[in-house]
Amino acid sequence: MKGITIVLVKFIVAAVAFAIGLDLFFDATIVDVLSFAFFAAVVSYMLGDRIILPQLGNAAALMTDFLLIYMSVWIFGNVLFDSYLQIAWGSGISAVLITITEVFVHGYLTDRRAGRQLDGARDMRFGRGALAYEFAEEKDVHDLKKKED
Repeated sequence: MKGITIVLVKFIVAAVAFAIGLDLFFDATIVDVLSFAFFAAVVSYMLGDRIILPQLGNAAALMTDFLLIYMSVWIFGNVLFDSYLQIAWGSGISAVLITITEVFVHGYLTDRRAGRQLDGARDMRFGRGALAYEFAEEKDVHDLKKKED
């Protein structure tokens, strides 16, 4: 249920960002804005929040979201819009606005995931990048040298 809430928040934010980037400065229809917003919300949630954020972290997820929005508006905008100026500025403005709001969405998701891990059973795996050391102690180091001879 919380995933649907996050997608809904992403949809609203994307609709506002695309309305500013594509409709406020240029002539885009409400259908264009809502279709871009739906596509961006669903794909950004599935790719950025469910796959990249847990595996690679916040910075990689933000870069992925920015590139995803920028490239999707650029590619699909070539089909729907006639003006390259509209496509260039619309994709840039929309991608920046959505990436700024993604910082807060990722913070919420990270806090929620950390709270869920603290409430549940402890995970026995080591954290990302953590190393485990094992130390041994020999009784007499000099005896080993004598045995080798």
